[in-house]
Amino acid sequence: MPSIKHHLLIKTQPEKVYTALTKTRGLCGWWTTGAKTDEHIGGTAEFIFGERYYNKMKIINLKKCKTVEWECLEGDKEWIGTTFLFDIEDKEGTAILRFSHNNWKEETDFFASCNFNWGYYLISLKQYCETGTGTPFNNG
Repeated sequence: MPSIKHHLLIKTQPEKVYTALTKTRGLCGWWTTGAKTDEHIGGTAEFIFGERYYNKMKIINLKKCKTVEWECLEGDKEWIGTTFLFDIEDKEGTAILRFSHNNWKEETDFFASCNFNWGYYLISLKQYCETGTGTPFNNG
């Protein structure tokens, strides 16, 4: 099954990246201002992108400062059942983030669009962690 993969270096401690991925305030700072999340395995995370997109994720794995994993429960039909894995590694005070969006049924135009958009939002995550300001989707 196809996967979207990205690898980036973030000049900050892994804890800051983990917090940006697991706290509502963090997710609102880099992905969408319409984010809301539980902070425990089995909980859910919801993401609103205006009137057009809504995603609901089940939090399936959390390892402090190392791993965040979600499964899409609701959203675009191509996302339902896919998983999102954020692996964080500490390398001498710099966080290495390995991201993958897994279990796609096929590589479609929407898959390609999501790959592009993940690149954009992961740069936003990097900026948020390094400077305190990302470029999330603004629901305002």
